Formats: sequence, C-alpha cells, structure tokens
Amino acid sequence: MTVYLLGTLDTKGAEVGFLRDLLHQLAIPTCIVDTGCLGEPVIAADISRHEVFQAAEWLLDNVRLEGDRGKAVSLAALGATRLIREAHTRGEVDGIMSLGGSAGTSIGTSAMRALPLGVPKLMISTLASGQTRPYVGSKDILMMNAVVDIAGINRISRVILTNAAHAMAGMVRRDASVIETSPAVDRPLIAATMFGVTTPCVERARQILEGAGYEVLVFHATGTGGEAMEGLIADGLFAGVLDITTTELADELVGGTLTAGPTRLTAAGRRGVPQVISVGALDMVNFGPRNTVPDQFKNRQFYEHNTTVTLMRTTVDENLQLGAELGRKAAAAKGPTAILFPRKGVSAIDQTDKPFDYPEARQALLDGIRSTHGAVELMELDHHINDPEFAEAAARKLLELIR
Repeated sequence: MTVYLLGTLDTKGAEVGFLRDLLHQLAIPTCIVDTGCLGEPVIAADISRHEVFQAAEWLLDNVRLEGDRGKAVSLAALGATRLIREAHTRGEVDGIMSLGGSAGTSIGTSAMRALPLGVPKLMISTLASGQTRPYVGSKDILMMNAVVDIAGINRISRVILTNAAHAMAGMVRRDASVIETSPAVDRPLIAATMFGVTTPCVERARQILEGAGYEVLVFHATGTGGEAMEGLIADGLFAGVLDITTTELADELVGGTLTAGPTRLTAAGRRGVPQVISVGALDMVNFGPRNTVPDQFKNRQFYEHNTTVTLMRTTVDENLQLGAELGRKAAAAKGPTAILFPRKGVSAIDQTDKPFDYPEARQALLDGIRSTHGAVELMELDHHINDPEFAEAAARKLLELIR
C-alpha cells in the first residue's frame, strides 16, 4: 500500500517530511520523490538523503539547473512522470500525493495524469481554488486548496496537511470488494454525452440500452467531459458510443469556454467502436457570466442559462461549418457509424417558441453534414432531439450497430 509522495525538497522539504510522518502514523508506507531542481534539498532531520533518492530512483540524477526555472520545472515534470509510470507498471503505486505552488502543482499533476483511472491522486495546491483544468485534465485528480502558502508548518497548514494525509489513507484503504461485487461490473459499457438541454433524450435512450444489458456511462459535455470520454474510448473501455451531445465542437470552432479540443469526435472512429452521432446543443456556444463574453460577440443573440452560464446562438455559417466537420469525422470512422438528425430542434431551447429556434441554422447544419458524410448512414427524423421517438431511434440504431 505504497503512496508516492512528490515534492520539491529544495523548497518544501519540511512539509514533505511532515506529510510523510502523518502517513506513517496511519500505517501507510511512502516513497519520497524529490522533484526540486533549483537548489540543494532541505531534508527533514529524520529523512536521510539515501532514503529519498534511493527509494525514488530519481531519473534526473539530482541534476540542479541554477537560474533556469522554466527548464528545471519542465525536466522535473518529465522525470517525475516517467518515474511514476514505470513504478505503476511494476505494481508499486497504490496512491500518489504532492504539494506545492505553481511549479510543484505542474510537476505533481503531470505525474498524476500518467496514472489510470482509480489510482488515488491528491494534489495540495495554492492554485486549487482557481482554474484547475490545465492540471486535472480528464483525470480523477483531487485538488485540495492549501489556503495559505506552503511555507512552513503553522496552525493552518498543519490542519490542511493532516486532512490531506487522512484523505489519502482512506482512499488507498478503500474496500475494493464494494466495487468488484457491483452487479454492473461485467456488463459491457456504452458511453453517452449529455447536456442539460439534451437530458430527456439521453435519459430515455439510457433506459433502453440498460434494458438491453449494457451499462451506460454519461459524460457531461463541458469540455473536460468530452475529453475524458475520448480518452476512455481510446483505452478500449466501450462497446459502443451514443454521442448525442456534440456541442463541444461549437465551442472549439467559435471560441467558447467548453471546448474539448480538435480531436473531439475522433476516438471511436479511430478505434472502430460502433457509434451513433447526433447534433445535440450545436445551437449554442458557452461562456461564463454575461460580462465575460468577448466584445467581438456583442451583437450576437444570447440566452442567460443562469448567473454563471451565458449561451450564444450559433449562426447559419457556423452551423454549415459544424455540420461539415461532424460529417467528415463520421466518414473517417473505421467502425459502424450512423448520424441521426432531429429536424425539429437540437436542444431544449431550439424549438418552436423557444429562444434559439432558428430553422435556417438547423438547415445549414444538415446541409453541412450532407456535404461530407460520405457512405455513413444519415437518418433525418421529423422529431425534436428530446422527443422519446428520437431517443428510442438512437438507442435502437446503436444496438443494431453493435450487433
């Protein structure tokens, strides 16, 4: 039950030593990895230099890069990532824990992202209350806010670090039998994408798929959700994909906040996984509060979903481009693929008498798909995306493709 404990000992030696002692008190063995590269390590009195570097098999050979902080951090991240990946391959990593500011967070989470889903990952960071996506990515990394700078053991840091140590101990000691005896464990998996404005569709389709003997994992199409799904598809986890909500393509094209990157809608095609693709929420681009929308869009049509989410209606030209991209990616698939198009609307707010009802944009989206989908089946249904009939057609088509 070894926890790998990463820290820049040239600046955080005392704190790493404190964490190590806490874990040992909880009967959790540790392996300390020194990720510092700018100065001499400051090692706690009861941690020998031999213990740190011998146990860690440190790949950078303790090279110090005086003055070049950027290069030092990059090399430390590369070294730590390689070290952790190799240790996990040998079956030695039951959990990973790190602490730090911007550099320590970058290094620690780089190593954590190299580990598969389910390995406990805990990052104590001064950046945990801000934008964490660059550090977490699509992985199950737990980030704990350090509250104060990690600069000594004091009345606040002592509480934070103690809570973190107990959290890690709880995670590595979890009762695996609870997971392993789940009745759904041996059921084949299907991935599905959902947004609030496509929930009725996915929920109805999920009922049908689960009734057919599958377990459905639903991913929230918020950028990280789509990114996580693509990664798990590439890992070979799924028997099929119900990609109802491809809204992240719109954010990537137009510049919204919920993009999943240019590789969205490619993993299933590359791997040959059966997939049903639709156009859920391609009527919208996502931004934060209204005052955060870039000035270049000031004359566009908006809908305030709530106080923190502002939706912008996609234009006819954008829909034409989105349809063409979706069609191209579907046509490149190596496995069974079908596209389902709901003629009466692609989201809860894109239908008659709703804010984003825009028939011309929907037609452009369909025209774009028609221009590029090639031999892939395109089913045009005279339903709204949230109509039960559409959801049932999507689920049954996916079952057909899987069989």
